Amino acid sequence: MSTRKDEIRKAYHTLGKQGNFYDGMITCSSPSGKAVCKLVWDMNEEENDRYLEYALSGIPEDFSGKLLEVPVGTGILTMPLYRLLPKAEITCLDYSEDMMARAAARATDMGIQNVSFQQGDVGRLPFADNTFDVVLSLNGFHAFPDKDAAFAETCRVLKPGGVFCGAFYIQGEVKRTDRFIQTLYTKAGYFTPPYETASSLKKRLEKLYAEVNLRTVKAEGTFVCRKANE
Repeated sequence: MSTRKDEIRKAYHTLGKQGNFYDGMITCSSPSGKAVCKLVWDMNEEENDRYLEYALSGIPEDFSGKLLEVPVGTGILTMPLYRLLPKAEITCLDYSEDMMARAAARATDMGIQNVSFQQGDVGRLPFADNTFDVVLSLNGFHAFPDKDAAFAETCRVLKPGGVFCGAFYIQGEVKRTDRFIQTLYTKAGYFTPPYETASSLKKRLEKLYAEVNLRTVKAEGTFVCRKANE
């Protein structure tokens, strides 16, 4: 019997090979994507799958609560998971309407009916306090211009006892990656400094959350945090 991890990994690789360059790169599945993963991130398929598995491990297999994903991107990393969570109420937010449109089209193609999409800014989330059981953020915080606001807002909309999980680039782990980020990604405007290190991210999260589980896979910092019960 296949596990959730196996089903998601299979979907990543199938969709990544069928999709555009970005989808193939972020799933480390297409030939060009694998090349970028190795060149920039010093990461192979197994390591790419592992950091994503860690990042998503805060979401229970039988999850049926309210989940916010920000940013959703093209949905390549999360729609395979959401297809397995038909009882959940999922809201996907992104600042880029183009990215969000691709994610919405992917959800439609996969027959996912419990996901809604909304354009918005992570620094000013359009939701009330204590709304979501889980807040998920994959590869967004290294790009957000106002990181203080992003951390504060994702915590604000999370219910007491809720889970904040995800992953993003952290500096100081892989020299090759740091050089590419500094000389290419930052200058091109894809990523926005300042960047966290493993230790600075742990300290920041511990100020906001009662429980913090932080793991690194190459230059990806993955985390599962639990907000204190009030």
